[in-house]
Amino acid sequence: MANEECRPTKEAAPKSMGRTDAEFIGSRSVSWWSVHEYVAPRLAEVDSWPMVGTPTWCALHDDDPIKLAAIFDAAQHWALRIETAQEAMAEASHEISGVADWSAIAQSKFRHYSCIA
Repeated sequence: MANEECRPTKEAAPKSMGRTDAEFIGSRSVSWWSVHEYVAPRLAEVDSWPMVGTPTWCALHDDDPIKLAAIFDAAQHWALRIETAQEAMAEASHEISGVADWSAIAQSKFRHYSCIA
């Protein structure tokens, strides 16, 4: 398939600055503010930009700073989406953990299943 040919293989994908895979996936926690601090000065260099992926964006030359600004803006919006989703998941898990004594429930289930065996 043509799409599979476009994907880099593990051997073809260079490590960034000698980092290992483990260093890149050590934590999945996302900080929107850190992304924003990185992209804000770069976005300030251009007045405005089209939405990434739109026909206007696609028509820009690949080395156009406006095209790159749109990518940076999309990156910070994506980071915000991920961070807020992570916060919502954490809040939900705290609410769920407070609903019942999960340790007691697990122990009673374990006792039940150990009697069956």
